[in-house]
Parts: sequence; C-alpha cells; structure tokens
Amino acid sequence: MKIVAVTQARYGSTRLPAKVLKKVGDETLLDIHLQRILRAAKITTLVVATTIEEGSDEIVRIAQRNGTECYRGSINDVLERFYFAVKDMNPDYVVRVTSDCPLIDPQVIDHVITTCISTGCDYASNTLKPTYPDGIDTEVFRFSALERAYNEAILKSEREHVTPYIKKNSSFNGGNLFTSVNVESSVDCSEYRITVDTQEDFMVVKELLENVGKEAGWIDYIKYLDSNQRVRDLNNSHMRDEGYAKSLLND
Repeated sequence: MKIVAVTQARYGSTRLPAKVLKKVGDETLLDIHLQRILRAAKITTLVVATTIEEGSDEIVRIAQRNGTECYRGSINDVLERFYFAVKDMNPDYVVRVTSDCPLIDPQVIDHVITTCISTGCDYASNTLKPTYPDGIDTEVFRFSALERAYNEAILKSEREHVTPYIKKNSSFNGGNLFTSVNVESSVDCSEYRITVDTQEDFMVVKELLENVGKEAGWIDYIKYLDSNQRVRDLNNSHMRDEGYAKSLLND
C-alpha cells in the first residue's frame, strides 16, 4: 500500500512572511517539521509542495537536505499544487499536513492513517471536530477523493485550502460523496495553539522547542503550556483556521 504524505510550504505569508524559514537554534521550522513527519512509520513517501515564488528556492534546498521529494506549483490554487504533487505516484492514500505546524506529531499521523484504512472510509482527520491542539492537524484520504475534489471543486475557498470540498461533502457533515471519520483525542485540547501564523505563535513554539525539545510528543508540549501560563497567553487571542475563514468571505 502506497501512502504519500504532502506538506504545503510556501515562502510568502500574509501574517508572517517566510515563517517556515525561521530558526530555532541551528534549524529552521521546516527542518524540524519534516524530521517529525519522517518519524511516522506508515508513510511511504514525503513530498514538500511548494510554489514557483523566487523565495521558495530555500524551501527546495531544505527538502533536499532532509531527503524528501519536492514539487513546485501554483501559488493560489493549492488544490492543484497538491494534486499534481502526488498524481504521478498514484498513491492509495494521501496524508495532508501543513508546514505551519512544526510540532506535528508522528504518532498522531500514524493513528489517523490507521483509522482511515481500518474503517474503509474515504476521509479521516482530527479536524472535522477538533479535539487536538491547533498545530497537530492531520488529514488522510483516498487518492480517488483528492482527484474528485480537484476535478469538481469550484469555489475559491475550495481551491485555496485543498480539502473543504471533501469535508463539506462528507458523511460527517451530512454529505453523500465521501465517507468520513473524525479522530478524537482522549482529552479535549482544542483550545491550545501550537501552530505558527504570527510572531506570537513563533515565540510560543520557540519556547516549547527550547524547553521541551524537538522530539517530544504533543501532550508534552501541552503539559509545558499548562505549567507556564505566561507562554500560553502569548497567542491566546488568535483563532483557528483564520485563513480559511478569510477565503470564505472572498467566495
């Protein structure tokens, strides 16, 4: 069974430009992100889906340094970029993560993959009804579901964010095109934020990496935030999926 993971990484960013190239110690956030994904046991191949922006040259170099595949495509049609990054591989399943989640958890990735395969569904994720922290988002879906979304999605929000067409038409949301399963944590930690969209987010993740380490599990990071309210408060004002909310307004 071929399971290809794709992480989206681009140089430009409205809220925090070149955020994936920010460093903690000697490593960029993208280095750390890729290394954590590669620890997932069930992934066959990892692809970095970046853009044709000039600044993305460094993203390509980081991908090569970490031994991953790389694809350069559209800046705004992310669904197209994502689809073309994997279509020639013809995988059975595709894993979607994003590079603004440097602390993505390999065990969670494996758990969502296992759930998707064992239930026989088209789409499984921990984002349909979030219970994991923002920054541990993992989606797994059949390649056939991705291909259908690529061919049928029309709205700008559906092209900019890859999976809205699948999620909106999934059984979890009352749709009939795709069967879906939500993967939940044993404890609801959805109010925590360990992603990087702003400078405040970066400050939180930097402190977590410096004090907990780059190989810790997500629950270890949450325990640190629970015992350090000052750090947790740095980015509490930011909402989950802010970029998608903006795209919906532009539809």
